[in-house]
Amino acid sequence: MWLILLVIFVIGLLALWYAYRTYGWVMAFQVDNPRVKDLSEIIHKGAMAFLDREYRWLAPFVLVVAILLIWKLTLATALSFVLGAICSAASGYFGMQVATRANGRTSFAATQGMNQALQVAFKGGSVMGMTVVGVGVLGVVLCYVIFPDPAIITGFGFGASSIALFARVGGGIYTKAADVGADLVGKVEAGIPEDDPRNPATIADNVGDNVGDIAGMGADLFESYVNSIIAAMAVGAVFHGQAGLLFPLVLAALGIVAAIIGTLVVRVREGGNPQKALRYATFLTGAVVILGALLLCRYMLGSMNIFYAVVSGVVVGVLIGWVTEVYTSADYRFVKNVANATETGPATTILSGIALGMNSAVVPVIMICAATLISYYFGGMYGIACSAVGMLSITGITLSVDAYGPIADNAGGIAEMAELPHHVREITDHLDSVGNTTAAMGKGLAIGSAALTALSLFSAYAASVGLKSINLVDPYVMVGLFIGGVLPFLFSALTIEAVGRAAQAMIEEVRRQFREIPGIMEGTGRPEYEKCVAISTGAALHEMIIPGLMAIIVPILVGLFLGAEALGGLLGGSIVTGVMLAVFMANAGGAWDNAKKYIETGTHGGKGSPQHAAAVVGDTVGDPFKDTSGPSLNILIKLMSVVALVLAPLFS
Repeated sequence: MWLILLVIFVIGLLALWYAYRTYGWVMAFQVDNPRVKDLSEIIHKGAMAFLDREYRWLAPFVLVVAILLIWKLTLATALSFVLGAICSAASGYFGMQVATRANGRTSFAATQGMNQALQVAFKGGSVMGMTVVGVGVLGVVLCYVIFPDPAIITGFGFGASSIALFARVGGGIYTKAADVGADLVGKVEAGIPEDDPRNPATIADNVGDNVGDIAGMGADLFESYVNSIIAAMAVGAVFHGQAGLLFPLVLAALGIVAAIIGTLVVRVREGGNPQKALRYATFLTGAVVILGALLLCRYMLGSMNIFYAVVSGVVVGVLIGWVTEVYTSADYRFVKNVANATETGPATTILSGIALGMNSAVVPVIMICAATLISYYFGGMYGIACSAVGMLSITGITLSVDAYGPIADNAGGIAEMAELPHHVREITDHLDSVGNTTAAMGKGLAIGSAALTALSLFSAYAASVGLKSINLVDPYVMVGLFIGGVLPFLFSALTIEAVGRAAQAMIEEVRRQFREIPGIMEGTGRPEYEKCVAISTGAALHEMIIPGLMAIIVPILVGLFLGAEALGGLLGGSIVTGVMLAVFMANAGGAWDNAKKYIETGTHGGKGSPQHAAAVVGDTVGDPFKDTSGPSLNILIKLMSVVALVLAPLFS
């Protein structure tokens, strides 16, 4: 056993070493344009300042929860919780460091061609991807070596989940307050292009891309990654002993090696399609994981049953990403239908996007059901848990591809603000449009993995409290089911309202600056970018508290007052409605965004037309859907499940 743990630990270190070497490669790329350097530095400082403040706000919360865990459970669980929180925060911090350094370098690299710009942006994203999987595996192994009890290791997942929820909600509110303010006043009212330096909210908008889609997505997938491993270890220890406990860790380590191989093959010819290069890397990584899992199951478990569960997770993860692309990419008819709806105004644009989002939930849910049934048939509850680990074993490459998106988006903004040549903006726009699709695919994978991870945690909770079945006729269970079902709606309402309030303050500030600062529209007056950054920062930190605490407190109250079985009902209700609502919001928002970008290519009247104005309204409505509420629901359902699992001794 110790030799296996040592090998896994070394592979975790390999991931961090690879991330460090890649970071060095990105930093060695020289930028000779002073304006690009300055803009990149402003965005870097704004993003890191927000992260510093957010972590300072969260430190007392972590301390209080740790004290409560010592009081009600054990010191070991509390220490595990703190380690999980630190690892989650560290992953976001290091990922943000390199992403905000890679954006300007990607802009300047675009002067040398498409492949060079793709290399810089993707390598910047791969630092985030490899850091998350490296820290995740090292953290879980370290926890297990110090506290060789799966029940205690669940505290690590609790710490990761807590930080992830606040990072996702806070980052989502920050980025969308800035984005909505910049779009409505800049594009619709003032009629200036996106990322125009005359727009006071443009710096906050670019900072927000990193805060939401780098730190937020990184924390989200880190939490899914470690919780899927922990849940599989907990269930595996019960049904398969030591081999079942170690198998998820070995599979995760295999995924790291596969992801490193995948990152090495990302290349594109001038005039080629970066999307194909990124898709090939993802498919190659998945193929290596499947081949490795075949050997692991044969020689480690002595049975091929779990192999089929792992394959179902990997295949469904990749397929959900592809289905998300179909519904959110302008290359397919669904987004084009939304663009067609702009011909008759904003109302039909909104209706078309809502219908698309609802329709898009059907296929992913069927796929999740298929993965659940296949994995359960071959491996029982342990099969479901290993299916989730299989889906998330390719996190290294999927997060690398996903983090590439906001880097490319920032690169386009910097190219616009620095007034780089038109061909540079064409390259960054192309990379950005690919980044929008990869971001949508990443959100699809995050939702699918959240569903399977939550089911795994639910299984571990049921085993922990001795629930063999849940009686739906029991009124306590039914009440728990309804409470769980409504929580994702309440959570979404709170986060959307938070974005609305912050956006109103941002809009008023941008209007004030256009009105009072002379020379802004002529380009001779400098906007007060700092005030817009301060509005987003303050709103994000204050508004993230209530949704975050709700996710922790409600399951505790239900467990204490209604019992373990009612809490099981709550978890079931939240998983069902949370997954469907998350898919709906993520895909509707992604479709509105890409319909707007499709029109900006010159179709349906192009930029400045009434159709474009209708598309901007749709995109603005979709912003909190796809970047705040939708992604945060993933963490909500997992956090409630892990809270139930950690505190199971209090409810049983």
